[in-house]
Amino acid sequence: MADAESTVALSIGSQRISMAVFDPAKSGGLILKSYGSQSILADPSQEMMRLPQITLAVKELATALKVQKEKVRYSMSGQSVFTRFMKLPALQEDNIEELVKFEAQQHVPFPIEEVIWDWAMLDSTGPEKEVALVAIKRDALTEINATVAEAGIGTREVDAAPMALYNAFRYNYPEEDAPILLMDVGAKATNLVYIEGTRLFTRSIAVGAASVTTAIAKEYNISFAEAESQKITNGVVSLGGRHTNQLDEATAQLATVIRNSLNRLPAEVARTNSYYRSQQEGNMPTKVFLAGGGADLPYLPDFLEEKLRVPIELFNPLQRISIGKAIDVERLGKEAHMVGELVGLALRGVDQTPIRIDLVPDVVASQRATAERKPFLIAAAVIVMAGFAAWAMNKSVLAAEAEGMAEKLGATKIELAEPGGKIDQQSGRQSDLQDLADAYAGQQESRVKWIKVLGKVKDYFNDQDVWITDFEAMGLYKAGDDKSGEARAGQNFAKAPYGTSVLQDLKDSGAPAPSTRGSRRKKEPAILKPPQESINVIRLTGFWKGEEPTAVSKIVGKIRDDQGKEDAVFVLKKNPADPNSKNLADEEILPLLNSSITDKNKLAEQFVMILPLKNPISIK
Repeated sequence: MADAESTVALSIGSQRISMAVFDPAKSGGLILKSYGSQSILADPSQEMMRLPQITLAVKELATALKVQKEKVRYSMSGQSVFTRFMKLPALQEDNIEELVKFEAQQHVPFPIEEVIWDWAMLDSTGPEKEVALVAIKRDALTEINATVAEAGIGTREVDAAPMALYNAFRYNYPEEDAPILLMDVGAKATNLVYIEGTRLFTRSIAVGAASVTTAIAKEYNISFAEAESQKITNGVVSLGGRHTNQLDEATAQLATVIRNSLNRLPAEVARTNSYYRSQQEGNMPTKVFLAGGGADLPYLPDFLEEKLRVPIELFNPLQRISIGKAIDVERLGKEAHMVGELVGLALRGVDQTPIRIDLVPDVVASQRATAERKPFLIAAAVIVMAGFAAWAMNKSVLAAEAEGMAEKLGATKIELAEPGGKIDQQSGRQSDLQDLADAYAGQQESRVKWIKVLGKVKDYFNDQDVWITDFEAMGLYKAGDDKSGEARAGQNFAKAPYGTSVLQDLKDSGAPAPSTRGSRRKKEPAILKPPQESINVIRLTGFWKGEEPTAVSKIVGKIRDDQGKEDAVFVLKKNPADPNSKNLADEEILPLLNSSITDKNKLAEQFVMILPLKNPISIK
């Protein structure tokens, strides 16, 4: 477990969770004692799976670093917070708090009771006061804090990622006075931190490494996960014709797709540079420091240097940090540019941060209020105990008996202390293991959704005049287009041996295998086109009989009536994810439905029904 004076720092990104334990150094600096990180898949279509992944990753990191039940400092991404830099008239310090509160109500684009906010005073050269205001939606902070608590750790402070990066930069580059732009390229967004000496300005732009993955998935019609794998394995940023000509055909094509998807990034940076100069009276950056997981993309620094026309350098937040003996130095060296937030958070523990923002979740605020009242409660308890003592003095005989009993109980307590401690230790270990097992079980349970789907189908088709002859699970279905969609079970599914992979299926069918960096000399494409690994509709084929030609339509009517309920499985709308989108027409749900039996030799007529799933089911 971490020492009492240690700082446990946690960075929660869209695609990467990292944690570190820092000890204070005798010189006033920091020692990195232990460090770990895990990646999660930031698939935009699987956003509901992100919080369980975060909980599991945090729990595993806390176990590996032996900081279970510790209180941590963690940061919120720049994309999730609202930041505003305001200039206030020259006032006495006592009046600034009230003025900032008034300005917060004017500038925060939400009702003030729906947000949690904090502010920090900035250095100012003029008579005016300048402050940084940071706010976050209350429910968003509560949600992520509950996720951290579910992993078995508590919250000490919550910072904003751009502010943590600023503090880390100021500590590690104290002599840097030129205008600097610190670019933190994350999965979903890029934080821009402008630094001029002690001056600060930040902005978050919605372009990140996930934009590249999405572009690859769209270009090659593959899943987000496969596109992410191709980006990591074969991805480089094209630097133009001469550079592309040196690559094999498949890699060059992929590099061009990546470059095109990144063109918006330097354009947004240039636009923000202009805003910083004109509205914030700042100077054009003379150097860019690159940070974040997105900086790992080969040739990205060269691409940005070409576009922005300023020198690019990787950010090193560990320049003035001592490294403990237990750290894997080689791994840390590769990930150093990604630990800036952790360093900025840890510096708060040794009071080395010029900007201090604390976004306090409601549950933490309640705990702090209780802690503040604790001295008064103790004083009241002392008064009560003094009263009892006075009463006891008048009852000397009872006091003597109580003293004798206390000695006996004390001796018994000492005898039981050792076995009791062992029991507590084992109970704590059992609790930790149970929590970890529950997290794994929760992850696995979220994959098993078919029972609910089949149960709903059974309920809706409980009609003696209607029966089903074929049940197809399909993906890539587009609402209203009954020709779209691909079956998720192949023709040889029933005969395929258990565990057969997609790659083996492709191999058996003669499709090329995916290339790696070591096979770039080959001419076969580097990108495969396996089917999307999710199911978004169920297609049912069946018959209706008897004298009730509207039996099938009545079933559709029942499904329409239920689609707004919380336990609904099917949503008959153009966009199942949007409850306000238009309803699908009957002919879009029933591309085949004969309304009467025209052939006297027939006992029944066929129908085909397409039912979009409210929540697509992953089959990965």
